[in-house]
Amino acid sequence: MDMSVFDLFKIGIGPSSSHTVGPMVAARRFLLDNAPLEDVTEVKAELYGSLALTGIGHATDKAVLLGLMGETPQDVVPTRVDAQLAEAEAAGQLALLGKQVVPFKRGTHLVFHMAESLPEHPNGMRFTLTRKDGSSVAKVYYSVGGGFIREEGEEAASVASVVVPYPFGTMDELLAHGVRSGLTIPQMLRANERVRVSDDELNAGLDKIWKVMRDCIAHGLDTPGQLPGGLNVKRRAAGLWKQASTSSPADSLPHDAMHLVSLYAMAVNEENAAGGRVVTAPTNGAAGIIPAVLRYYAEDCKPSDPVTGVRDFMLTAAAIGMLCKRNASISGAEIGCQGEVGVACAMAAAGLVAALGGSNGQIENAAEIGIEHHLGMTCDPIGGLVQIPCIERNGMGAVKAITAASLALKGDGTHFVSLDEVIETMRQTGADMQAKYKETSLGGLAIHVITVNHAAC
Repeated sequence: MDMSVFDLFKIGIGPSSSHTVGPMVAARRFLLDNAPLEDVTEVKAELYGSLALTGIGHATDKAVLLGLMGETPQDVVPTRVDAQLAEAEAAGQLALLGKQVVPFKRGTHLVFHMAESLPEHPNGMRFTLTRKDGSSVAKVYYSVGGGFIREEGEEAASVASVVVPYPFGTMDELLAHGVRSGLTIPQMLRANERVRVSDDELNAGLDKIWKVMRDCIAHGLDTPGQLPGGLNVKRRAAGLWKQASTSSPADSLPHDAMHLVSLYAMAVNEENAAGGRVVTAPTNGAAGIIPAVLRYYAEDCKPSDPVTGVRDFMLTAAAIGMLCKRNASISGAEIGCQGEVGVACAMAAAGLVAALGGSNGQIENAAEIGIEHHLGMTCDPIGGLVQIPCIERNGMGAVKAITAASLALKGDGTHFVSLDEVIETMRQTGADMQAKYKETSLGGLAIHVITVNHAAC
C-alpha cells in the first residue's frame, strides 16, 4: 500500500474534494509541469462529465482559476477567494502562478462539456497552453476522489512506492500481519508511516489535522446564516447547538449525545458547503463524519489518554480508507455516495474501536458494518450543490459509525461478511449504478425536488 495517512487526510477548502480540491491541484500542476511560462500567451481549461455537470455548484470553475493563479487548497484563504476571482474576471486576465499575465474569458478559456466524458474517469479535465511561437501543449487530468488526481495514462497510484514493514492490499493481509507480529492495526500503520517521517513529525501532522477538524466544528457551531448557491439553505448547526447548550438538564434525553454528534458533523459540512477550511476525510462531501466521531470519543468517552487515542483513531481510519480507495473508490462520481459517506462511516467506526482498545478483528468488523449499511447509496445533490442531502447525510453517517463501533465492541470480531468482501461489493454496486445517480445531478433527489419546485411555480 503506497498511500500515507496524509493522503487520506488533506487540509483544503470546500465544497468538494473531487470537484474543488482536485481541479485546483491539477490546474497548478499543469503549469508547473510546463514551466517556464514567460512566453505563454493563452491557457484554456475544459471540464468534462461530472465536473461539467455539477461544476458550478461544486465551485470547480473557481478552483481551476485559483489553481492557474498558483493557489493551493491548503494555503488559499477562503475569505479572499471571491474577491480574488472577481478582480481577475473584471480585468479579463489571469496571472499564471501569480506571474505571467494572459487573457481570460469564460466560454473561451473555461469551457464546460456537459454532454461529453473522457474515457478514464467521470471527472476529467483538459488544459491547453499556447506559446508565442504558436506551439501548444495539452494534458488531461482526472480528479479521482478525495483530492487525488492523476494524469491521463498514469498508474492509479500517484505516490512513489516505498518499502514498508507491513505492506497490505487487503484487510486479510493486514490482519495476518497482526497475527504474526502481535501488533494492533494503528501500531502497524504507525510503523509504515515511520518509513516516510519520524515519530515526532507523524504526531505533529496528526495533531495538526485534528486541530483543523476541531476548529472547523467550532466555527460551524458558531456561524448562522444562509449557504451560498441559490437554494437558500439555512445553516442549522449553530441554532441547534445554542438550543442544546441552553436547555435544562430536566429536558435532556438519553439520546442527546447522538444529537450532538449529528450537530458536529453538520457543522463541518455547512462549513464545507460555504467554501470554508475543512479536512478531506476521505472526501469533502463526507468530511463531517470522522471529526464528529473523534469529538465524541475525546469528550464523551472520557479516555485516559485522548492524545494517543486520537492518533490511533486516525491511523486506523486511514487504513480503512486506503483499502477502499485501492480496491473500490472514494469518488461519488464513480460509485455514488456509498464511496464517500459509506467509506467515511467505516473509517470512523474502525477508528473509534481502535481508540477504545478494540482488537484487530473488532476493528475490521466495525468497518464492514459501516460500509454494508450504505451499499447502494446514490450521489444526487440538488442543484449540484454539496448541501442537500449531503449535510444531514453526514450527521446520520456519524451516528451509524458509533452504532457500528458499539456492535463490533460487543462481539469477538467474528462475523459472516468480511470487510474485503463488502468493499468488492461496493465496487461492483458502483459499476452497476446508472450514471444519473453518480454526482451528475441528472437523477434521483436532484431531479425530483427541482421538478416539483418548478411545477409549483
